[in-house]
Amino acid sequence: MTKSKSKVLKSATSKEGKAESDALYALVMKSLDDDQAQDIVSIPLEGKSNIADHMIIAEGRSTRQVASMAQKLAERIKQAGGEARIEGLVNADWVLIDAGDVIVHIFRPEVRSFYNLERMWAVGEEDADTPEAETAEA
Repeated sequence: MTKSKSKVLKSATSKEGKAESDALYALVMKSLDDDQAQDIVSIPLEGKSNIADHMIIAEGRSTRQVASMAQKLAERIKQAGGEARIEGLVNADWVLIDAGDVIVHIFRPEVRSFYNLERMWAVGEEDADTPEAETAEA
């Protein structure tokens, strides 16, 4: 029998897990910057959601650039010893890369403006004091 080579990830609440999460976040941000991603937005999820510590949203100018950035990012994460699952690479309008503590969405500009993920994740913080939010609560 062969031993499986599964990596035991530390909990993000431990110091080692936090360091791994921060290193992964830095790797993702550098990779996107190196590949000339546009309008990069980082949304901290720590304390808001247990799915990840960071969500990063970026865009590429074309489906070719979106696909290329996603493939290179997944390769860099794997080279660093992490795991990356990719969804949406075939059409490359919206590619999701799940790297565990960091989730990355890479869009074409038109698709990004249609789905507007930034607004969905910021609703609880910025819109809580607006009259529309108060009316919706009533």
